[in-house]
Amino acid sequence: MKATYHKHLLHFKRPSGTSRGVLTDKETWFIVLEQEGKKGIGECGLLRGLSCDDRPDYEEKLAWTCTNIHLGKEVLWEALIEFPSIQFGVEMAFQSLASATPYLLFPSDFTQGQKSIPINGLIWMGEETFMKEQIEEKLAAGFRCVKLKIGAIDFEKELQLLRFIRANFSSDQVEIRVDANGAFDENKALDKLIQLSEFKLHSIEQPIDKNNTDRMSELCKVAPFPIALDEELIGVFSLADKEALLRKIKPQYIILKPSFVGGFRGTQEWIALAEKYQIGWWITSALESNIGLNAIAQWTFLQHNLMPQGLGTGALYTNNFDCPLEVVQGQLWHNTDLDWDCNLI
Repeated sequence: MKATYHKHLLHFKRPSGTSRGVLTDKETWFIVLEQEGKKGIGECGLLRGLSCDDRPDYEEKLAWTCTNIHLGKEVLWEALIEFPSIQFGVEMAFQSLASATPYLLFPSDFTQGQKSIPINGLIWMGEETFMKEQIEEKLAAGFRCVKLKIGAIDFEKELQLLRFIRANFSSDQVEIRVDANGAFDENKALDKLIQLSEFKLHSIEQPIDKNNTDRMSELCKVAPFPIALDEELIGVFSLADKEALLRKIKPQYIILKPSFVGGFRGTQEWIALAEKYQIGWWITSALESNIGLNAIAQWTFLQHNLMPQGLGTGALYTNNFDCPLEVVQGQLWHNTDLDWDCNLI
């Protein structure tokens, strides 16, 4: 078996803002496997500034992985425990190689175009007019769940945007999730959550920065609506540490990005613990290309979670790979009439 790695720079169609800054492009890496005339591909969805494996030796570890690909995916998963995006790329590449075609990793009613996955519409931070424009576009496109990035513009303006949605759509018509990406001051967070509760929100992701577990635990007890952990899960590697984190904080939800938590195997560990402690969960992308998004979507469908998932990110880039994934009326479909256009394999 031969393994090679390749870098690809994805360009955003328009600058996309979070409380951590504005994104204009996104680096990603691919592992390509070749064996007996067949090829498989996996995406290592590194997100600079957020992934725990954003390290100077990242490319060196990719090269090591390709050199040692003969060890197999189980041994490599253990060896790459501190590089969850490479764990995911290796898992995906092996699954791709073993599949009938490189992009049909998990056959199902979804891949046959018979069933879809409900998804949320993502509203990026920006000027108030830009955010309002995005909201109107998503609602007109049939989304019944929207997720707003908050914490970067004036909080009062963010409240006004939520007021605008609720003036036109009740909580029965449109579910609203907000994501602070850890932006709230831990001493002011509860006051902000109380103000946000006016809008009958589904949940808020990561209201305060990670590693403030005592305060996060308190907030989960007293917040007027549910809290979901996201960044808090990054860099928690062992099963014992994962369980200890959930037992301490007791969140209402956790959000799982396979590229951040060790691929399908790492995600499955979190799901098993969440269900043990009656914690809700859903799966989202980490802004991968359509190659990674396709694998995540196919796997997610098989988990039978009926909540809207965070998998509507395929149209963000100018130079993504054409693929069968298609968003229609707030649902992600695998359109069997559409083909892949990818020059990597």
